Amino acid sequence: MNLDAYIKALQALVTARSPDLGDEDSVLSLLYEAHSESNAMYDDEIKANFHALYEAMNGMPLQDMDRIVYPVCTLCRSHQKSGFIEGIRVGVLLCTELAKEEYQ
Repeated sequence: MNLDAYIKALQALVTARSPDLGDEDSVLSLLYEAHSESNAMYDDEIKANFHALYEAMNGMPLQDMDRIVYPVCTLCRSHQKSGFIEGIRVGVLLCTELAKEEYQ
């Protein structure tokens, strides 16, 4: 079986039996969720940036701070997820290009 036939067979299998993605809308989103649960992104730079954010909000009432921090965290998570998914897409494209070169 050549590579194209194998890919078509895999696509037919996935179409016939769609995987349960839970609350996610795509396999990439599901993969990101699994990755983020296993690899927390709390490195020193992120901690320092949050510290700077809290310093800038020093003296604000807690409710006002929450109105700022929650959207910032949502934005950061969305940005991280987009980068992760785009990285996977680029990786798949690279694998596809390498496979084409190998089979030519």
